[in-house]
Amino acid sequence: MAGRICEGRVAIVTGAGRGIGRAEAIELARQGAKVIVNDLGAEVDGSGGSAGPAGEVVEEIRGLGGEAVANGEDVSDWEGAQRLVNTAVETFGRLDVLVNNAGILRDRMLVNMTDVEWDAVIRVHLRGTFAPTKWAATYWRELVKAGESVDARVINTTSSSGIYGNPGQANYGAAKAGIAAFTVITAMELSRYGISVNAIAPGALTRMTEGLGAIRAARAGESADLPAARSAAEVARSPENVAPLVAWLASSESAGITGRVFNIGGGRLSVAEGWVAGPGIEREGLFETEELGAIVPGLVASAAANADMRGRRPS
Repeated sequence: MAGRICEGRVAIVTGAGRGIGRAEAIELARQGAKVIVNDLGAEVDGSGGSAGPAGEVVEEIRGLGGEAVANGEDVSDWEGAQRLVNTAVETFGRLDVLVNNAGILRDRMLVNMTDVEWDAVIRVHLRGTFAPTKWAATYWRELVKAGESVDARVINTTSSSGIYGNPGQANYGAAKAGIAAFTVITAMELSRYGISVNAIAPGALTRMTEGLGAIRAARAGESADLPAARSAAEVARSPENVAPLVAWLASSESAGITGRVFNIGGGRLSVAEGWVAGPGIEREGLFETEELGAIVPGLVASAAANADMRGRRPS
């Protein structure tokens, strides 16, 4: 297996049975990491479950000469997330990298969305990022308290739907925006323990995104039909084009980079820039409601427009 920037490191990848998680797990193994392949084997909406997908990825990694084990814990379950971290330590003697990738979709326009659809998505994405990170960080902090040196990584998965916005995904986007904020805050908290925390906003053609292309094409009045052969653009938007960034962030080469969100996909890599304070005024005393009509519209007119789904300012 060529390329070894993750030689000897132990990594957990959640939602690694298919799509981006699968590509990440295989690339980490190709770079020398021992991998815990976590996946429930559920459908895109979170229903059902099967041990098959995780097991198949493990076999693929082993076939390439790597080391991997399958894990079927629910990452949004408190004790399950702890058992996931324990599996890495008990199987390979340590944990160095946590890749939080697991997720589901329950897309619906807000006026049609149910509380069940909201809660399910928030739970898997947001709680499913929090719980494994909590237990991994606790493990690494205990190592530091015992006098050991730690060079650990947490790599979260946000989305352009969360940091830029996308209609029909209020639940998913809210969860992904929360993950971006979670990344920035935990990076601040955990750096003292030798833990870097970053996130990626991937753009890739997977089970979860295959329907979005048709939606966007319909909005633009274009054909949603895909050619039988993969175009160059489709190759660029493959999960395998996202995985190298995750493997690099998981390595020691990324030391010192923390609290950042990266856009990756379609052959483009960029650093997302978070919320900043734009045009404003300062004054002593309280603002009066009656005067804001003469203030706020001017501030908004001077402010940069929100970015589009690609993270670019409209011209």
